[in-house]
Amino acid sequence: MDPIDPMVPEIQPAVPVPSSLETAPETSAPVASPPTPPEPFETRVLLKILMGSQGLRTGWSVALFAGLFFLFSAIAGFLLVTLQLVDPNAKHFTAKGALFNELVFFLGMVAAAIVVALVERRRGNLLAFNLLGPRRALRFIEGYVTGFAALSALIGTLAWGRWLHFGPITLTGAQIFKYAVVWGIAFLLVGCVEEGLFRCYLQFTLARSINFWWALGIVGVVCLDLVLRGKGNGIWGVYILAGLGLVPCLLLHLNKAESSGFWQASWVTSTLFGFLHTGNNGENWIGIFAAGAIGFVFVVSIRVTGSAWWAIGCHAAWDWSETYFYGAADSGMVASGHYLSVTPAGSAFWSGGADGPEGSVLVIGIIVLMLIALVAIYGRRKLAVVVQPTSELVAG
Repeated sequence: MDPIDPMVPEIQPAVPVPSSLETAPETSAPVASPPTPPEPFETRVLLKILMGSQGLRTGWSVALFAGLFFLFSAIAGFLLVTLQLVDPNAKHFTAKGALFNELVFFLGMVAAAIVVALVERRRGNLLAFNLLGPRRALRFIEGYVTGFAALSALIGTLAWGRWLHFGPITLTGAQIFKYAVVWGIAFLLVGCVEEGLFRCYLQFTLARSINFWWALGIVGVVCLDLVLRGKGNGIWGVYILAGLGLVPCLLLHLNKAESSGFWQASWVTSTLFGFLHTGNNGENWIGIFAAGAIGFVFVVSIRVTGSAWWAIGCHAAWDWSETYFYGAADSGMVASGHYLSVTPAGSAFWSGGADGPEGSVLVIGIIVLMLIALVAIYGRRKLAVVVQPTSELVAG
């Protein structure tokens, strides 16, 4: 009998024996997926027509937005007329009428912008259209203060030169606060709509792909339309706007400047903004030119602040102070329910005449000072330039 080795267990563990029913896993080659069938020729052609390197092509985007804007505005207008909040036959410039009329276009614009932003798959939805900059509330307040100060400087200069005379206060008691609030909301909507259409959506969309020749073509069509159909109402203001932008935009194109698309778009939107005002009664060429020029200042504000909030605030305050606070004519229209009252005196070239302070040649100096102050204050801060449209597209 062999001696027991204390280091070896008495019961040895069983060695597993592979069962005949168990087989080693086989290594198989990956199965190739079936090839994706090519898209039909018609689909490829359609995508080529509709889509570019930055998503939906600019022309189709503008056409879609315009169609939706008019559709949704018509629906909103029908509802507000049905509710008797809008009077399509109104002949007076009242606070209530201005508020609800502008609300129609505001609702149409917001709805159209949301749909287009979804179609183009943009982050931030409608805020993607030049509304995503830093310190938005502060920029709005700064713009509002600037708008009131700039219009007040214009009124003060006219009064100093005796081209404008102050009359009596027209409101008393609670009416002062009531009309101040209603007109404030109305002109906030005006600022949102006009800046939303021209400096937010249109400026943003055109800047992503426009070149000099397209810009020249659009401006040329606008001028041709005025030649064929325009009568009076300061159409020469549009011609001056178109001419002033020609050489700078051509030089940017020839030098292949990286920012040329932004400034080509600003030429178009500013000229179109002046063109839009030719439909107002009482406009002169200075007032039309001033509208386009201040539109250009608002474009510059986007460049140096990173968003359109400064422009919205400035636009709203300018109109509010001109129409309600001072009671001056705004594009030839004098509102009911204003606080102070003023009347032009002397030559319309200096006083603005029936056009109001915006029709005075002195407004050009105020606009130039606004532009210089804007660049001096915000340009030195080196804030982030407005985000390029391509980076706003959602991946995939």
